[in-house]
Amino acid sequence: MIGRVMGPLAGIRVIEASSFVAGPSAGLALSQLGADVIRVDPPTGGSDARRWPLSRTGSSLFWTNLNRGKRSVTIDHRTEEGLELLLGLVTAPGPGAGILVDNMVGRSRIRHEQLIARRADAIHVHIEGRRGGLPAVDYSINAEVGVPMMTGPSDRVGPVNHVLPAWDLVTGMIAATSVAAAVVHRDRTGHGSKVDVALSDVALAGVAEMGWLAEAHESGSARERLGNHMFGTFGVDFATSDKRRVMVVALTTGQWHALQRATGTESVFAALAQTFGADLDDEGARYRFRDTIESILRPWFAARDFANVEKSLDAARVLWSPYRDMSEVVKIALEDSAGIVHEIEQPGVGTMLSAAAPWRWGDVHAKSSAAPDLSAHTDEVLGDALGLSNAELAGLRTRGVVG
Repeated sequence: MIGRVMGPLAGIRVIEASSFVAGPSAGLALSQLGADVIRVDPPTGGSDARRWPLSRTGSSLFWTNLNRGKRSVTIDHRTEEGLELLLGLVTAPGPGAGILVDNMVGRSRIRHEQLIARRADAIHVHIEGRRGGLPAVDYSINAEVGVPMMTGPSDRVGPVNHVLPAWDLVTGMIAATSVAAAVVHRDRTGHGSKVDVALSDVALAGVAEMGWLAEAHESGSARERLGNHMFGTFGVDFATSDKRRVMVVALTTGQWHALQRATGTESVFAALAQTFGADLDDEGARYRFRDTIESILRPWFAARDFANVEKSLDAARVLWSPYRDMSEVVKIALEDSAGIVHEIEQPGVGTMLSAAAPWRWGDVHAKSSAAPDLSAHTDEVLGDALGLSNAELAGLRTRGVVG
C-alpha cells in the first residue's frame, strides 16, 4: 500500500469520495496518522484531477500533493452498478471499516440512511458548502463573512481577496477530527455517527470565535481597514535600506521592550508615554498609538540593510519575520535538513517538492509519500474488500463502471 506508515489510526479504513480542498485535506491528515485512506474518483478523474498548479509534465501538483499516501479507486457511482460498488466498499465488514468522508452533491450522492441500512455502525462525515446542500467554496464564503472588507489599505474602496483557502483547510481538519471522534464513540458504544460540516458554518464560527461578530454587533459598525497593521496590538511592516521588507510584532510587554532595545528607542517611547499619559506596556495603547509608533521606528529600519536589521532584532529576541516570495520559501525550506520539506518521486511528475505531516508523533516527522496514479488500486481494493474476481472486475471495466 502506497506510502502508508504505522500510526495511531493504523487499522482504520476511510473511504474518501471528495474533491478540491476540504475533503482531500481531511483524508490526507487521516492517512498521515496511519489510516488506510482510499480515495474514490470517477473513472476519468474528479473535478480537481487537473487543477492548477500543473507540473512541467501537465500533471496537477494540487491533486498529487493533497492525495499523497492514499490509495486510488475509480468508480462511476452515477450508475446503478457503480453506486452499489461504492456502498459495498464503504460498508464492507471489519472493525476499522465502515467510514465515509465525502462532499458528494446531487441526486447521486450517498445518504447516511443508505449506509446504516447495510452497516448500523457506519460513520459518515459529509462536507457541504451550506447547510442543506447549496454550493459554496472558500472564496465565496470568505466574501460573505466580511473578511475581504477588513483587508487591504485603509483608503481602499471595494474588497481585497486573499489566496489562502483558510476555511477549506479548517473544514478539513474539523472533518478529520470528527472521524477520529466518531471512531472513539463507536469503540465505546458500538454506534455509528452522522456528521455534517458546512463550510459556511465553519467560516461563521471562525469569525465569531475571533470576537469579530460580537464587535460588530456591539459597535453597530464594520471594522475599519488597517492596511498591514495588526488589530488590537502593535504590528506592521517596515522596509530596510536594501528594499527588503520585514513584519515586526509587539504582542506582549516583553516583545514591546525587546523591540525598543533593538532599535534604541526606549527613551523616545518613555517620553511619548509621559506626554500623552499612555501606558505603552498595554497592547491596546500600542494599538491606539500605532501610527505614531510606526513613524518613530520607520527611520531606524530605513537606515539599515536587511542583514543588520536581522542581527539586531534576533539579538534582542524581537518577534519578527522577513517577507518572502514562494521561491525564497523553497530555498530556505530545502536548506533545513531537519525540516518537513523534502523531495519525493511522484508518478507522472518526477521529482516533486512535498512536505511531511506538520506534527511530530513521538518526536518523529513521518516522511512524505507519493500520491497514487489514478485508479492504481481499483482491482486490489475491490478484490480484497468485496471479493470480486478478475473476471468480474474486467466486466465492470468493460462497462465503464470502474477505471
